[in-house]
Amino acid sequence: MDGLRLRTSKSLTNPGNSPVNPQTNNARSPAEIASFVRDQLPSGGLFSGMDWHVSPAPFPLNARLVHELETLGRVLLQFNRAVNLLYRYSVEGKQPEWVARWLDQGKPASVVELQRSAAFKNEWPRVIRPDLLLTDDGFAITELDSVPGGIGLTAWLNQTYAAASPAFADTILGRNDGMLRGFEGIFGSAERVHIIVSDESATYRPEMAWLAEQLGRTRFHVRDSHFTDFKDGDAVYRFFELFDVGNVANAASIFSLAQEKRIRLTPPPKPIFEEKLLFALLWNRNLRGFWRQELGESFLNRLLKAVPYTWLVDPAPLPPHAAIPELNLTDWQQLKSLSQRERELILKVSGYSETAWGARGVHLGSDLSSSDWSAAVDLALQSFPQSPFVLQRYHNPRIVPARSLDFAQQTVVETDGRVRLCPYYFVHGEGDNARTHLGGVLATVCPADKKIIHGMKDAILAPCSANVG
Repeated sequence: MDGLRLRTSKSLTNPGNSPVNPQTNNARSPAEIASFVRDQLPSGGLFSGMDWHVSPAPFPLNARLVHELETLGRVLLQFNRAVNLLYRYSVEGKQPEWVARWLDQGKPASVVELQRSAAFKNEWPRVIRPDLLLTDDGFAITELDSVPGGIGLTAWLNQTYAAASPAFADTILGRNDGMLRGFEGIFGSAERVHIIVSDESATYRPEMAWLAEQLGRTRFHVRDSHFTDFKDGDAVYRFFELFDVGNVANAASIFSLAQEKRIRLTPPPKPIFEEKLLFALLWNRNLRGFWRQELGESFLNRLLKAVPYTWLVDPAPLPPHAAIPELNLTDWQQLKSLSQRERELILKVSGYSETAWGARGVHLGSDLSSSDWSAAVDLALQSFPQSPFVLQRYHNPRIVPARSLDFAQQTVVETDGRVRLCPYYFVHGEGDNARTHLGGVLATVCPADKKIIHGMKDAILAPCSANVG
């Protein structure tokens, strides 16, 4: 089968919500549920050349966590608005100049010019997807993605599991069509929507093709980087990162039409929203007054509680009497001498780089030898002028029980895993009337020995549900 190949697994099922086989009116077995999900996979797959384990039940979340996820979208939208304002104020001299300098660093002049264009002054991404690691204390927001993969996959998972059982349909976050209605709503009344998928993002083309088919191919179309037949009033979904603009032949045409307000474009061509160093700005004490004013005390405290402490790795020398906050280091070179226990830290490239997505460009200090960690630190320092790195405290994801079903043997294997949650928030409406809508939540359960969680072939992927048991 082309595209994503399903493996079968079972994680955290609720015995009180046993699905029913409509043919027999009896509860389906885990194998029957897994088979049902597998049989619904589109003929073209959802991801190109990737595997995952399939769960015969959604991943259950307790009521408190569900409430936090349902209200987090408002906080993240306001954060993006504040980021947009902070950058503009920095350019205008109303906030420190180093904010814009850091965010523009390594970007071509043409990209910086687009970011500062008056046409996109009040534009921010209309899909917001944070990466949340489940921890013993709740969750940690490690990244904020404005061009996320998984939209079609999560829509398919929600739809498929809702069809598998009435019990699932009633508890899945976003229900069976939340992702579809959420994505559809970000384009307003545009008669045609073009989803531009670059070669770099080709892995995700099958899921976007499935999504377009579900929403109606008369309105939604998946295009490659050579399509140019745009009409006034069309909408374009930019499914490529801005570092890849040079390889996207129609990017210049798209941006020009958007500047002229002839088409509706999201996400806007503003690389500030693709930078992980935004979290370093959130934690920077020099900006605390700005964040408090623009976010409010409640939203700011929620973010500071959830976002791990983050630093920008800037090799500029410190004054002799100064130290890096929290680390008490006077030079980034001293980072190399930390013991393995002290290296519960993540080094990762901030953005505008082909290594800035997935698990590429990510280094967990406690998992590396001293020499490998030193090499990662050197890379971060050397890369600063073109591709700045951030350092982030590592919050160890908690262990959850999971069960994998071996189809060949029809046996259930008990395993442990670590979980990443990816809620998808869709921004509908304009200006002050813009509101976020939670379309669904994707759970990725990786083997417990994997500290960096991503969509690896050994992972279980499942939609999330409210645990009513």
